[in-house]
Amino acid sequence: MSIPTPDLLSPAIRPPSAETMMANSIVTQPTALEALEHYKKKDASKVVVRFKAIGSAPIMKNNVFKATAGHKFQAVILFLRQQLGMKKEEALFTYINAAFAPAPDDTVGNLYKCFGTEGHLIVNYR
Repeated sequence: MSIPTPDLLSPAIRPPSAETMMANSIVTQPTALEALEHYKKKDASKVVVRFKAIGSAPIMKNNVFKATAGHKFQAVILFLRQQLGMKKEEALFTYINAAFAPAPDDTVGNLYKCFGTEGHLIVNYR
């Protein structure tokens, strides 16, 4: 059995000292707080939402609306229910780009950034 020989040209790998770790955490701590404050702020910009009916769902006369980017997708679902005159007991299924059903707690702005198409967030419903 052979013993591996260390490479003399590469520096030895040492674990970071406690002082180095403390210095790194102090440096990153303000940026983490800044990121948290930035995340807490609501995005007031508007996103154009286009509704498209699937199957036998009722078609809306006006299918293009603007939604605040900071709102959750649940607000879009409630608005769509109101526009269609649906009761809470009736089933309403929503999809983004006819591909997947977003979680109600996703923000409209985030969905638009990830799945926006030609300046619109396309929401299919049935």
